Amino acid sequence: MPDDHRPTAPLTETSQLAQVRAPIEQARGLPNAHYTDPATIAAENRACLETTWAAIGVGAEVPEPGDAKPISFLGQPLLLLRDDDGALRVYYNICRHRGMILVEAPRRIEGAIRCPYHSWCYAKDGRLVATPHVGGPGQNAHPGIARNTLGLIEVPSHVWRDVVFVNLSGDADPFEQTHADLLERWVEFDQTLYHGGPGSSFTLEVATNWKLAVENYCESYHLPWVHPGLNSYSRLEDHYHIEAPGRFSGQGTYVYRQLRGEDGAVFPDFAGLSAKWDEGAEYVALYPNLLLGVHRDHAYAIVLEPVAHDRTREHVHLYYPVADTDPALRARNAAQWKEVFIEDIGVVEGMQRGRAAAGFDGGRFSPAMDGPTHCFHAWVAGRVAALEEAQG
Repeated sequence: MPDDHRPTAPLTETSQLAQVRAPIEQARGLPNAHYTDPATIAAENRACLETTWAAIGVGAEVPEPGDAKPISFLGQPLLLLRDDDGALRVYYNICRHRGMILVEAPRRIEGAIRCPYHSWCYAKDGRLVATPHVGGPGQNAHPGIARNTLGLIEVPSHVWRDVVFVNLSGDADPFEQTHADLLERWVEFDQTLYHGGPGSSFTLEVATNWKLAVENYCESYHLPWVHPGLNSYSRLEDHYHIEAPGRFSGQGTYVYRQLRGEDGAVFPDFAGLSAKWDEGAEYVALYPNLLLGVHRDHAYAIVLEPVAHDRTREHVHLYYPVADTDPALRARNAAQWKEVFIEDIGVVEGMQRGRAAAGFDGGRFSPAMDGPTHCFHAWVAGRVAALEEAQG
């Protein structure tokens, strides 16, 4: 009997999340509220972004000691900073005195980090080193101000493949433990990465929820219609699914075509790769908000910045095995990938607008084609359900 599209009795959030986590043949996608409702999304952010290892940037954005870049992530003011020893640190971008923002724009910090309000100063390792007039005019110390307890608040962070991850809640398992399986899967690519420079990074502003960018990236099902140029040589049937429930999912291809210059030149390969990568490539969404691609001769990282429930910034960075690759070829590679990623914008924005349809029940998954996307939906639903249970 055909579906008459009449609305059914509403399910509780718990029941809806259970349906998302059901086997793919019976599962529905996440409810509309996870894309449109601020209260639902705030709880989801806590479960999926604040209590995990979320990506916020890349080390290439602060390449030299003293380089600093302020970042807003989920409304939290953070500071990406390369200290004097070259270590990358993440601090809350606030003075411990009155909560003033310390660094307003990317810049090189030559000496101390000075608060523009009352000139409290911090070393790059976070120590509070100066408190002018804190004890009265000309008195730069006070018994009630213990400098050794008032350094910058450091956020737990980790750098992998130049991507900077933070755990805002401070209680996630170690990064290497959380993502041990992907680190092992791509152990051949555990090599120095060289950022392609200013022309090898770009940002796309997309009117969609960040999760829809992940969902689209996970699967190859849409290639024939959304990426006809790419599909002309790396066809749908050349792809395979990658599924690691609870951690990551994505797709791989058996047909990767190297970019060639007019003289036939190609980028050099990463060293020591197995034959699998001669013509293969893989594209993985590392939960929650990082999209990665690896190829024999280059790699990329896309950091998804959740700006609002219906706005996402996609920060794209391309990397190479050596530092001195051909600039013209790098520019062509960046332009080629930008074209591919722009092709996705229409569909993810269309799905966001579609989530305003009150009669939409989250949708269905093709058991044959949507496994990686269902994997991500189930992860989100599981994190939210676990947090709800923990909170009683």
